[in-house]
Amino acid sequence: MLNTPFRDPWAKREAWRKHPVFSNRAMFANLFPGLGIAIVAFSAYVVVDNVYLSKRKPEISHH
Repeated sequence: MLNTPFRDPWAKREAWRKHPVFSNRAMFANLFPGLGIAIVAFSAYVVVDNVYLSKRKPEISHH
């Protein structure tokens, strides 16, 4: 037992910290879930709205 290297008795309990789910990259990727879909949907809405409104002639109303 004297020749064996030091073994951490808490290594098993601390192993979850090294799991890929808890990495910084995974944390930042899940920081704003759905943000990419929301940006695409809003961009599509703005494009469709601008195209639709640019083809439509303004109505002149006389009160």
